[in-house]
This record gives sequence, structure tokens and C-alpha cells, in this order.
Amino acid sequence: MEALERLLGYLVVRTPSDENNDTVCPSSDGEFALANKLADELRELGVDDVTVTDTCFVYAKIPATSGYEGAKKLGLIAHMDTVSQFCDHDITPCLHENYDGCDLPLGNSGRVLSVSDFPRLKKLAGRTLLTSDGTTILGVDDKAGIAEIMSALERILTQNIPHGALRIAFTPDEEIGTGASYFDVEGFDADVAYTMDGDAEGEIQYQNFNACEATFKITGVSVHPGSAKDIMVNASLVACEINNMLPGCETPRYTEGWEGFYHLCSINGDETATESVYIVRDFDAASFEARKATLRHIEKVLNERWGAGTVQLTIKDEYQNMERVIEGCPYTIEYAKEACERVDLPWKVTPIRGGTDGCQLSFRGLPCPNLGTGGDGYHGPYEHATVEGINAATGALVELVKVYAEHK
Repeated sequence: MEALERLLGYLVVRTPSDENNDTVCPSSDGEFALANKLADELRELGVDDVTVTDTCFVYAKIPATSGYEGAKKLGLIAHMDTVSQFCDHDITPCLHENYDGCDLPLGNSGRVLSVSDFPRLKKLAGRTLLTSDGTTILGVDDKAGIAEIMSALERILTQNIPHGALRIAFTPDEEIGTGASYFDVEGFDADVAYTMDGDAEGEIQYQNFNACEATFKITGVSVHPGSAKDIMVNASLVACEINNMLPGCETPRYTEGWEGFYHLCSINGDETATESVYIVRDFDAASFEARKATLRHIEKVLNERWGAGTVQLTIKDEYQNMERVIEGCPYTIEYAKEACERVDLPWKVTPIRGGTDGCQLSFRGLPCPNLGTGGDGYHGPYEHATVEGINAATGALVELVKVYAEHK
């Protein structure tokens, strides 16, 4: 079965994770529907050792081909959940053959996939483009990765391609950052792994943000506005002050590549009490600490201005840049480059402007770079991929398994 056929079957299974239910795993029941489907498909491919855990992880173990037991045990990982935004009704995948590289109306949604927003679209002219109908996400983040792993496995097993021991995992709740904490690293029993969870095919990623969440709780002084002179402290206005004290050009809209940012996620409240929630990101550890120091300085200054206890800042660290782990096993990147070259797929080392399961797993002892799957525009109705890109990523994955076998 081709990767596209598999993918179309996965996309219509809605699996949004629920950030409001982050104390249990999985956070939504829909993830089990896909997990059980994938477990059945693995067994149909002839994989005997397949498990679906109570926490909705799909694990599979494939023994090495005779004579290749000395190769490193290679893990391949993709996540089953999607974001919850734009995922409140059935997903309708749409194929656009011989795409012309121009702006593309998405069904009758009124939305247009525009070249000005996604310049890479120009390079996709002549390909078969895959989108939703514009009313939902598409879900190739990360179901394209799942389809590529499954299709690569089918090719390896049916063509009797020699390989070392393979370890497969399909994981829940990656999008809300909690699933990886339930990952059984010891039971997975891999020497190294890759998450198939990147953007364009040929991308190789091992540098991700250092990340934290910063919450400002502001307590105001409420009094009738008619007699508020020199008394009222409007908590919502103090929240605006906080945002205005941050560098305006260091937000996601104005940053790219290895540039960090402050991102205001929400402001909720009134003049009496307001809460502002930010996420803070930076690749460089020292710069990351400097950003956190800036937030603490803002807290200090505003409490001096408006009174002690007006502003309370809480910083919660989320994940770290896995580059320092991967630097200890550079072959993981070199092998990925070699695999791309074997299928004439130009490779490019790019930063991960977010987090992946691989980041957390790397710091738990399983080095885990990230590979591109052929998609773009994630987390919204403009999500898209190409059939050609998905096929290229699948081919490179087959070659990656070969490379690891040959370097036994």
C-alpha cells in the first residue's frame, strides 16, 4: 500500500489532544481509535511483537535480519494526536493534481492557501498537493510521519531488505507536550531513534528551542471609576504594560531560523484580576536565561511602581535544546544525510522552531533527531503536503534503515 493511501485513511480519524485534560494519557479517547488501527496494520505486515498500552502507546519490535544483530537498534517514532484547533468536525482531505504553484481556494471555506504566506508553494508546481477543505486542519502533523513509517516497513519486510533490530512507536499527546513523559524508554530498547515529525522532506533537525511558560498574575485595586483618582490599579492595564515592556520585534511573527521569541498566548480577567500567559523560546541557553531574567525584572519594576504583590510571575520550564545530546552521537545526522543522498533528496539541516517527543526522549537517554515528512502550514486550516514529498521521505526512511544495517 502506498503512503498516500495509508495517510488518507489516518487523516479521517480525528485525534485531537486536549490541553485541558493534561493529567491523564491519552487526553482524548479518539487517539485509541487510531492506535488500535495501527496495531492491526502492523500485525497484517507480519510484525508479531505489537502492543497497545493503557496510555495509548503503540509499540512494535522487529528482530534483526540474520547476520545483522550487531547493528544499532533503530527506533522510528511518530505521534498520533493533532492539535484541537480547527478539529471540531469531520476532516475532508482534498487532492489537487498538477498544482500550478499559485494561490489555491480551499473548498467553499472562503480561505485561500496563498503563496504570499507560504512562499514554498511556488516550488511545488506540478506536484499533487494535499489539503483539507479549509474548514479543519488536515492532520499530516503527524499522520504523514506515521504513513511514511508504515510504508517504509512494508517495503523493508516484503522485499526482505536486510536490517538491524527495528523499534516502532506511535505516541499520544505530543501536541500538548505530555505524552513523552509516559514513553517507556527502557522497554522500547533502542540505541537511537528518529521522530518523523518535521516539515519539508529532506529536513534534518537536532536543534530545538529551550522552552518555558511564564504566567503573570496581576491583582488590581478596584474602586468606583468616578472616585478612582490615585486609588485604582487596573489589572488589565498592568497586563498591557507587561506586554509593552517586552521587545515588540521578538514575537513569532517577526522571528525565524535560530531567533527566539516571547509569545503572548492569552490574557484573561478584568480590572480586579488579570492573568497573562506567555511561552518563551530560545535556542541559546544563555539567551534563554536572559529572557527569563527580563521577565523577572519586569515583575520587580511593576511591583515597585504599583505596590508589592501586584504582579506575581511563575516560570515553568518545559524542555531544553537537544543539540548537546546529539553532539555526542554525530553519526545520527551523517547517516540521515547519506540516506537522503541515496534517493537524490536534497537534505538541509534546519532548527526545530518548537518541540518534539524526540527532545524529551533525548534527555532521557534515547538520542532522537527529527526528520521532515513533506508537510507545511501546520496547526491550522492551511496545512498541506505533497504526495511527491511524502513518497520521497518514505524512500529516504528505507535507505536510513539500510545505512544503519551497513554500519553494523
